[in-house]
Amino acid sequence: VDLVAGADRDEKRLAMFGERYGIKALYTDALEMYRKEKLDILAIATNTKGRSFLTVKAVEAGIKGIFTDKPMVFTLKEADDMVNACAAAGVPLVGGATTASHPSFGKAKELITSGAIGKITSIEARVPVMAQHQDWSYFVDSELAWVSGTGDKPRRARGSTEFMGQGIIVAKDGTVVHLRDDKTPGIMVRISGSKGEMVFNRFWRGWRLWQDIETPSGIKGRAEVPWPNPQWGSMRTVWCLDDLIASMEGRMDEPKNSGRRVLMALEAELGFKQSSARGGERVELPLKDRSLGLTYDWFR
Repeated sequence: VDLVAGADRDEKRLAMFGERYGIKALYTDALEMYRKEKLDILAIATNTKGRSFLTVKAVEAGIKGIFTDKPMVFTLKEADDMVNACAAAGVPLVGGATTASHPSFGKAKELITSGAIGKITSIEARVPVMAQHQDWSYFVDSELAWVSGTGDKPRRARGSTEFMGQGIIVAKDGTVVHLRDDKTPGIMVRISGSKGEMVFNRFWRGWRLWQDIETPSGIKGRAEVPWPNPQWGSMRTVWCLDDLIASMEGRMDEPKNSGRRVLMALEAELGFKQSSARGGERVELPLKDRSLGLTYDWFR
């Protein structure tokens, strides 16, 4: 990959960028850069407000792969616009650097598909930062049907309206995701199956795997077995780029943290907020009001 151009409205920052990376093609107007440069891959590291517009315009300009920072958008409408534009043109979209982009998540999905833990019975994940760090969505292969949430809190002093309670997500294929609040320490994703279980926590040991076994005495039990490589290492933007290129080359259907999955998680989170405000009432998806959105107290 060759870094060939950059755009920033702040001329001082733009000059620093050019000097640091030895780039001569510098623009104060991103759309002018789109028109003049034959770009294959685009990284959109603007504030959240501009990302949907710049993504749609990039697709129109013929750019072949797009990577945004997180959170990807504020509203469902913004997410709809960029995800639909990319899908129609066959342009892979990465919705931010998250743990799900690490190759160990691909190994986890491979183990599930091969039956290593049997039929999936439930998925457990944590809140907050659902639509910013939605590890669970990589393991849901169906559209969502409905959500129910409780315990949400008012807008925090730092500005965030992200969901802060607990709830349940039910997909159309019957997959169930339990969301718990972050007061419970440790586990970020737990995937339970009829023959075993796998757990992920990036703060200790990464992925762990348990499988049902039969001892020589005939007693059945569940024992921890070694996690096959690759094991969790670190959350790096390079893995997002790796997914993006693999998707552009047809080696993946879509990036692990695709824009589509971010949209799915954002919609679930907004559904949780509506449900909690109504006393835990079941909220059907998709939501009709696409102007709904979140504000954030970090990565704005």
